[in-house]
Amino acid sequence: MPTGSKDSEAPEKTRFKPVYLILGSGSIGFAIAKELREMGKDLIIVDRDSQKVETLREEAYEATEGDIAELKTLKQFVGKKLSGVLVVSSDNEANKKAIKNVRELFEPDTYCVARSSDVINKQEMEEMGANFVFMPSKIVAKSISRSLGRAESMMLGNKLSEWFKKLANRTLGIVIHDNPDPDAMASALALQKIADHHEVRSKILYHGEIGHQENKAFVNLLGIDLNRMEDHDVEKFDEIALVDCAVPGANNILEEGQHIGLIFDHHPVSEVEVNADFIDVRPNVGATSTIMTKYLQELNIEIDDVLSTALLYGIRTDTMDFKRNTESADLSAASFLYPLADHEVLEQLERPSMSIETLDVLGEAINNRQVVGSYLLSNVGTIRDRDTLPQAADYLLNLEGVFTTIVFGVTEERIFISGRSNDIRINLGEILKTAFGEGSAGGHNTAAAAQISLGVFSDIKDRQTLLRLVDEAVVKKFLNAVGVEEVDE
Repeated sequence: MPTGSKDSEAPEKTRFKPVYLILGSGSIGFAIAKELREMGKDLIIVDRDSQKVETLREEAYEATEGDIAELKTLKQFVGKKLSGVLVVSSDNEANKKAIKNVRELFEPDTYCVARSSDVINKQEMEEMGANFVFMPSKIVAKSISRSLGRAESMMLGNKLSEWFKKLANRTLGIVIHDNPDPDAMASALALQKIADHHEVRSKILYHGEIGHQENKAFVNLLGIDLNRMEDHDVEKFDEIALVDCAVPGANNILEEGQHIGLIFDHHPVSEVEVNADFIDVRPNVGATSTIMTKYLQELNIEIDDVLSTALLYGIRTDTMDFKRNTESADLSAASFLYPLADHEVLEQLERPSMSIETLDVLGEAINNRQVVGSYLLSNVGTIRDRDTLPQAADYLLNLEGVFTTIVFGVTEERIFISGRSNDIRINLGEILKTAFGEGSAGGHNTAAAAQISLGVFSDIKDRQTLLRLVDEAVVKKFLNAVGVEEVDE
C-alpha cells in the first residue's frame, strides 16, 4: 500500500480541554474569568452589555453578547464540551432562569455554579439544580474574618515574644492543672519550647496523680520531664504560667488571687478577675494544644517529632479524634503536625494496657447505674484514681437510649464527678456549674467535671452510710439542675 495513502495515516488524536461558560461579566464574573485564564482554562463569557463584550474581546477573551435569562442565548453553546457553567450576574431572577436553561440544554453532569444575594434565593437555586451557590457577602465576611484572625494571631505572637524577652535568662514555672491529661502536658511542653527559644529556663509543674493508663504511657513514651509542685517552691520562680487552666486555685494548688505571667486555656471561664500579664483563653477551640501550635507557627519555632507527636495527641484526645468540640483551627493545627509526628509512638499511645482499678471502676459504674430518662448516673464508690471516672463516663455513653452520663466517686476528702453528653439540647458544663458550684465545676457542652469537698460528710465513719448520702446528694443536685424532680422507679 502506498506510503502516502490515507489508510496508512494514524487516526488524529484529540485532547479534551475543559471549557467554562461564564454568564455575567460584572466584577465577580470578570475576576473569575481572569483567574481561570491564568490557570490555562478555555472559557467563554456571555453578557448583555455590548460595550463590556467589546472590551473583553479587546483583552483577548472569547465573549458573546446575549441575555443570560433567554434560552436562545444558551442554545448556541449546545454541543460544546462544557466542564462547567458559572451563573454569576448580580440579578437573582436572571440567574434562576439561566440555571433552568442550563439544566434543560446541557449534559446532566455539567457542573453549575451560581451566585445569590441571599439565603432564600440560594435555596431556590439549589433546588433548581445548581451544584454550588455562593453569596458574595458571605465570602467577603469570611475573608475579612480570616484577615482579622491572622492580624490578631500576629499581634498575640509579637506580644508573647516581647513578654519573654523581658524574662530572658530568668525562670518560669509552667503550672498545669491537677491530675494532668495529654492536652495539658503537650501544651506545657510547647510553652517550654517557646521559653527555651527566648533563653528562659522553665520547669513544668503539676499536682495530683497521672493515673490514666494513656496519660502514663504518654509521659513515658515521650520522656516528658514533669515536676511535682510539692518538690518546688513556686515563689522562687521569677514568673508563673498557667496552662490548660485559667484561674489560680481552681483545679491547681496555686494561691487564689496570685499574680500570673501567662495564661493559656481552651475551657470556658466564668467572669472572674485574674491578675495576669498575658491571657489567651479560647473556648471555641477543642484543645489548648491547638492554641500552642499556632504560637509555635507564628514565632517560626522548629518543632521536633516529640513535641509534634505530643501536640497532635493532645488535640486528638481532647476532641475525641475530632468528634467533640472541634473547630477548623483544630483541624488546621492537626494537619500541620501530622507529617511531623512519630506515628509509631502514636500507635503505642492508642493501645495502652488497662489498669486493674480502671477495670474495677468500669465494672462498678455498670453495676451501680441509675437511668432516668436519657440520663445515666452511677456511683462507683471509693476511688484512688479520678482519671478512671471519665473513662467510665465515655464507655457508658454507648448504651442504647443514654445521651448523658454522670459518674462519680469519693476519696478521703472530696467527691469527684465526671460527665459526658451527646445531647444537643443541653450544655453539660453549665449544668454541672448550676448543680455543683461555679468554682469547682465546668467544662464544655459535651464533657464536664466537678469536685466537691466532703464537708460535714467527712465526719461520717461508716463508709456505706457515707456513700449512700453522697449518692443521694449528687443525684438530687444533678436532676434538679436538668429539671427532673424524681428518679423513675
